[in-house]
Amino acid sequence: MKKNHSKKHYIYFIREELPQPEAHLVQSTNAANAAANLGYSTVLVYPYKGKKALNPIKLIRPFQPIKTPEKLIKYYNLQENIQVSPLPMPFPIDYIKTKFTNSNTIASKYYFPFHILPTTKIVHSRDWNFIQAAVKNGVPAIYEHHHHEDKAFPQQIVKNPLFQIAVTVADTVKESMIANGMPPEKVVKLHNGYNRLFMERHPEAATEWRKKLLKNGREKLVVYSGALRQFKGIDILIEVAKQLPHVEFVCAGGKETQVKHYQQLAKEKQIDNINFLGFILQQELASLLQAADILAHPHCSGNAATFTSPLKLFDYFASGTPIVATTIPSLTEFENTKAVAAWCQPDNPTEFTTSILRVLETHPRKIQGYSDSIDFIKQFSWENRAAKILSYVDPSLHPPIIS
Repeated sequence: MKKNHSKKHYIYFIREELPQPEAHLVQSTNAANAAANLGYSTVLVYPYKGKKALNPIKLIRPFQPIKTPEKLIKYYNLQENIQVSPLPMPFPIDYIKTKFTNSNTIASKYYFPFHILPTTKIVHSRDWNFIQAAVKNGVPAIYEHHHHEDKAFPQQIVKNPLFQIAVTVADTVKESMIANGMPPEKVVKLHNGYNRLFMERHPEAATEWRKKLLKNGREKLVVYSGALRQFKGIDILIEVAKQLPHVEFVCAGGKETQVKHYQQLAKEKQIDNINFLGFILQQELASLLQAADILAHPHCSGNAATFTSPLKLFDYFASGTPIVATTIPSLTEFENTKAVAAWCQPDNPTEFTTSILRVLETHPRKIQGYSDSIDFIKQFSWENRAAKILSYVDPSLHPPIIS
């Protein structure tokens, strides 16, 4: 039997427009990028809207893998190997709210079977509709599922031999997936990875950050990177900043509305030593993490603490900067490593404050970073994760290596 050499693409589908400053989009783009770095013909597929989506040539041939735009490469710190194929979603798609004008439906029911399918070897996505479309059209699928959902998995899909593996990042989510009908042998827990840029040293850029951010004679810098959500412990960090007026605190990340909310909250509390930068490019984030004396990983207790992915923790590790973190279920397995300088109970600003003071004493800033942290993280590269995922896929279903 002849092999079909036209079926070569590793399709990674994302249901949102890119780029956007969301942690799950950083995760998805970096996961796809890793597959491309392993040598597979990887195409990042996502919708796009607006006037450009009305281009008639694009509507006739919507699936056209192209070189990844520079804007996307810089935004998520991708490499040159990955390709993209934005799918046009012209008006009235997503403007008129019906099932038939939903971009997700259009991608799964129209673009995939008629345009993407002919050259697709395997599909990988966090989008369940796209995974179902792949299996129903005879294409092997890898499903990523990172949050609790009280919804039963359709048995005709998950028990289909083409449904290869479901990947999650927390044991608690794995358990709830099995309870909802996912076959135990088809679900695996794998941590996220770190971006290789965070391992490289950026001493000059780090120095520039310190010059820019340290104000009013302060000499110590504590940095938080991630979403600006209450359950992430941002309110706790504001309280900690209030107790440590001689330390500069900086938060990188969050939507504009969240940034304004927390800027206003800090102002109302008359705290002038916490700065909210908003979303910054991955390229710039690496040097910011290396500029810090301490990296903060606060978090509240509650349901979110059972599944929150330690995405930023891996970038923290790679920076080699001392970390103060909270003991939440999804981080339990890291408690015995030297890579974290101090652990605190969640919901406790006083303990977090004490830990920061102690770590400032015991772990002076090193321009080259702390080797305990850097050496520990090397096992968690995105490429190692991508290779591990494919080890659960039948070798006959692997896409061909092209580079």
